[in-house]
Amino acid sequence: MPFDRLFTLFFILSLFFISGCVHQKKTIQKFVVSQKAVTGKNTFNSIQAAIDAIPENSETPYRIFVRTGQYYEKVTLKKPNVELIGEGKNKTRIYFDAYAGQTYANGKTWGTPGSATLTIHATNIRIENITIENSFDFLTNDVLANEDPKRVANAQAVALFLESPSDKVLVRNVNLLGYQDTLFVNSGRSWFDNTLIAGNVDFIFGNGNALFTNSEIKTLARGKLNFPYGYLVAPSTKLSQQYGLTFINCRLTRDSSVPDNSVPLGRPWHPTTQFSDGRYADPNAIGKAVFINSWMDKHITIDGWYAMNGTAKNGTKIPFYSEDSRFFEYNSSGPGAQINYKRPQLNSEETKEYTQKKILGDWKIE
Repeated sequence: MPFDRLFTLFFILSLFFISGCVHQKKTIQKFVVSQKAVTGKNTFNSIQAAIDAIPENSETPYRIFVRTGQYYEKVTLKKPNVELIGEGKNKTRIYFDAYAGQTYANGKTWGTPGSATLTIHATNIRIENITIENSFDFLTNDVLANEDPKRVANAQAVALFLESPSDKVLVRNVNLLGYQDTLFVNSGRSWFDNTLIAGNVDFIFGNGNALFTNSEIKTLARGKLNFPYGYLVAPSTKLSQQYGLTFINCRLTRDSSVPDNSVPLGRPWHPTTQFSDGRYADPNAIGKAVFINSWMDKHITIDGWYAMNGTAKNGTKIPFYSEDSRFFEYNSSGPGAQINYKRPQLNSEETKEYTQKKILGDWKIE
C-alpha cells in the first residue's frame, strides 16, 4: 500500500478512536461511607464528609455507597452528578431531629427549609436503597394542649428538601419518614419510584414538578384527634407550570388509628412571598396535584380536597379554595375512592398528557 494511502487510513481510524473516547460514558468515582473504623482512600465515616471530598464543579459522576448503619447527621448536597446508595432501605438510615421553631445558633431558628435532614441543591442526583427521616418527636408535642408551655411552636420537620437549582433528582426504593412536612419538593423535576412517603400534615408539598410512581403514601397517627386529621399534599405550583405533584399507580394507606373519612387528598398552599407592594400569599401559586390509577383507603375524605388559609396584603388570613386550584383524579379505586362534584375527574383523553415522558421532558433515566 502506498504511504499516502496508509497515512490517510491511519488518520481516519484515529478519528474514530478519538470520537469513541469522547462519547464513551464517564467513569464513576466511588466512595464508601461506614460507621465502622475505615482507612484508606475514598472511605469516610460520615455522609457529609464524603460529599465534601467531591471536587467543586466536577463533571465526573460520584457514587457514595453508604453501608448499613444509623447515621445521625444533617446533610447538604450542592454538587451535581452524585449517587447516594444505601445497603438497603431498612438497613441504611440517615436521620436528624431538627424542627422549624428550634433555636440552633445565636437565637436563630431553622425554619421549615432549614429543618431538613437531607437538603439537595444540585442536578442529576440519584438516591436509592436508604431511609431518610426527620426524627423530631412530633407525636409527644402534638398531644399537648395549645396553651401548654411545654408545647413547641412551628413543628414542621422536613426529611428531604429539594431546592433550587435541583433538577433531575431520582429517588427509588427509599423510605421518607416524618410527620409534618416530610417531603419538600421546591425545584425542578424529581421522580419518586417504589418509595414509601409517610407523614400526616401536608407531608408532600412545594412547587416542584414531582412524579410519584408505584409508591406508598402513608398517613401516620396524630398525638390527638383532629379534623381534618391531616393532609397528603399541599402544592404551591406556579400557574405557568403544566405539572405539579403527579401520582400514578400509587397506594394511599394509613396507620390503623387514623379514622375513616378524616384526611383530604390535599389543599392549596399559597406561600407568603415578598413582592414590590408588600408581603402576602402568592396569587400565582395555583397548586397542581393529580392522582391517576391510585388505590385509596377509607381515611380519604368523601369531599377529597380542602381549603387553606393564606396571608392577605393587609396581614389578615384569607381562605384559598380547592375549587380554584388544579386538583384532579382519574380511575381511583379502593374504599376511599369517590366521584362527586368536589372531586374533579380527568377523562381518558386528558390522561394522555400524564406520561412519564411528557412529565419529565428531556430527562433520560439510565
